[in-house]
Amino acid sequence: MRRWLVVGLCLSALFAASRKASQRGTSRGEWPYYSGDNGARKYSPLDQVNAQNVSRLQIAWRRPALDPRYGNVAFSNSYQTTPLMVDGMMYVSNAIGLVEAFDPASGRTIWAQERPPDPAPDSAAAPPGGAPPDAAPQVTPGPGGPVGPPSRGRGPMPRSAPRGIAVWSEGSDSRVFIVRGRTLFGLDAKTGKAAPGFADRGTVDLSGLGALTGYYWLSPPVVCRDVVIVGSASSDNARTEKERPGDVTAYDVRTGRLRWTFHVIPRPGEFGLGTWKDDSWSYSGSANVWAPFSADDELGYVYLPVSTPNADWYGGHRPGDGLFGESLVCVDATTGKRVWHFQMVHHGLWDYDPPAAPVLADITVNGVRIKAAFQVTKQAFLFAFDRVTGKPIWPIEERPVPPSDTPGEQASPTQPFPTKPAPFDRQGMTLDDLVDFTPEIHSQALEMAKQYRFGPLFTPPSISAPGTNQGTVVIPGWAGGANWGGAAFDPQTDMLYITSVTDASLEGLTKQEPGRGDVAYIREKQISVPGPQGLPIMKPPYGRITAINVDRGEHVWMVPNGDGPRDHPLLKDLHLPPLGSSGRVAPLLTKTLLFAGEGDPVIVATPPLGGGKKFRAYDKATGNVVWETEFPAGTTGAPMTYLYKGKQYIAVAIGSREHAAELVALALGPASASGR
Repeated sequence: MRRWLVVGLCLSALFAASRKASQRGTSRGEWPYYSGDNGARKYSPLDQVNAQNVSRLQIAWRRPALDPRYGNVAFSNSYQTTPLMVDGMMYVSNAIGLVEAFDPASGRTIWAQERPPDPAPDSAAAPPGGAPPDAAPQVTPGPGGPVGPPSRGRGPMPRSAPRGIAVWSEGSDSRVFIVRGRTLFGLDAKTGKAAPGFADRGTVDLSGLGALTGYYWLSPPVVCRDVVIVGSASSDNARTEKERPGDVTAYDVRTGRLRWTFHVIPRPGEFGLGTWKDDSWSYSGSANVWAPFSADDELGYVYLPVSTPNADWYGGHRPGDGLFGESLVCVDATTGKRVWHFQMVHHGLWDYDPPAAPVLADITVNGVRIKAAFQVTKQAFLFAFDRVTGKPIWPIEERPVPPSDTPGEQASPTQPFPTKPAPFDRQGMTLDDLVDFTPEIHSQALEMAKQYRFGPLFTPPSISAPGTNQGTVVIPGWAGGANWGGAAFDPQTDMLYITSVTDASLEGLTKQEPGRGDVAYIREKQISVPGPQGLPIMKPPYGRITAINVDRGEHVWMVPNGDGPRDHPLLKDLHLPPLGSSGRVAPLLTKTLLFAGEGDPVIVATPPLGGGKKFRAYDKATGNVVWETEFPAGTTGAPMTYLYKGKQYIAVAIGSREHAAELVALALGPASASGR
């Protein structure tokens, strides 16, 4: 009996240790996944850089977004990549969507993927997240060349670098996976050459996937068990009812063989078909997964944040709730079969795509240990689920929402509202939300608001009528709330940190001109709602970080992230505190600190006056700024950290309209050195 008792205690200890290891983020000082681990936690236990010495951070190395060996190639300065560090080597997607490997201590290139011949150009796909198809990328010259348009001489070039890559290894076989244009590449991690035995000379053609306007994806592939899984970020065509679904596919990591396809819009005989009325499933499309995935390697589950079906702002041609649009879907990694799902927006009309990988974390609620999945959303909700069963951790209520008066539209009468935690950003608009730094500013905002329709969250888009209604003010807008930067989780304290943007978008519909398409109404404008003399129309903060204790489902603190427009001519004499910057930002957690930039305005869909060049370290317990520095450009990618030869580094991509995209690494300098 004593022997079995000892065995039982040892097994319990091992289980507890493995449970803690599964949630602690990175290990051995590496950063082997886009978000540190497959659970999208963005956490590292490193603490060489801490609150006492963070002021000594200085630039250790920097490297251009494109190695000089590629020659004169123009590329976007919106360099949204995050490098990996695995087995003493760093890997990054460069500015034209190929992989470069480099030394972690110096940034010196070790190998660079050979640029393959591109296929013939197809119609330009929009960057994901609702960006207009004709959004012009900011470009910078390749080494030795002048600034010019993105290269089309050898086929389509990505508008931006892929946000990340994936690395897989088994024994001596180590591979790097990246999606560039319409191709999934599998590379030998040691040489950058085609991985032996993988598909057609290391490539899988993805051109049959995604919408009819062409396949495109910026997010990193995810490897779980023995498959590499990719999504789609093809353009949401707002003018036509007929579109191809952006299905999710998985390929064998060794052979590149297609293992499974998950249909984001159900087909006959599949679950959810009845949510598409009048057989609208048969021609509707998009609903792609443009955001990153997360995966539980132990369970063998992958979590897919599925976006809005076409068209984003009018759904009269697709009656019904429309699964799996705007849903979190859990699938089995080896088969692609649905395990569970939850639809966070029914019959979406607001482009409320779930924009980030759900964070997978083990938490304790009312004394019960739960394997959780946390999905941040553009509408500023944090949905919390048991990631094994899909059961909500706290009740989610169906509440009535405003109806649509657009002809032919059949908006859902209710939408899901989590009861805990509270929203992490502003939702909806009333006159009390209008900017009021001075009586004059508030008066101007009141006058401007008369031309818009506004109301609570889920107020539908409305038809623009000159002189009476310019459209519906939607808060958060499609560029507001959380975005691809996602959230970060601290396994030591069970705190979740969310970066978000307070932005109002104008959703005004107009009848489509004959011959342009068959959707009855299209969105007329794609803008943030203007306020007095260029200021936002609503009160600050315009960018924020919110800390939530997810054991209790309660907010702990919220702070503005960045100065925001307090130097605006109308405000500079008011000596205002930080107002928050409405830039696209990703957090990074270490054992002692929270790091975040402000996001550069070069990133597509950054609201007016948004973004900035500063990079900060925050006290995780209070949100107080403990250190900041200013880069020559704002951050464009998610930061990461790693330990190499005894030194901790923090690396992040930067770039702007004026500054060429590059990767910058910080490390501690001598004790006499200091940052701002």
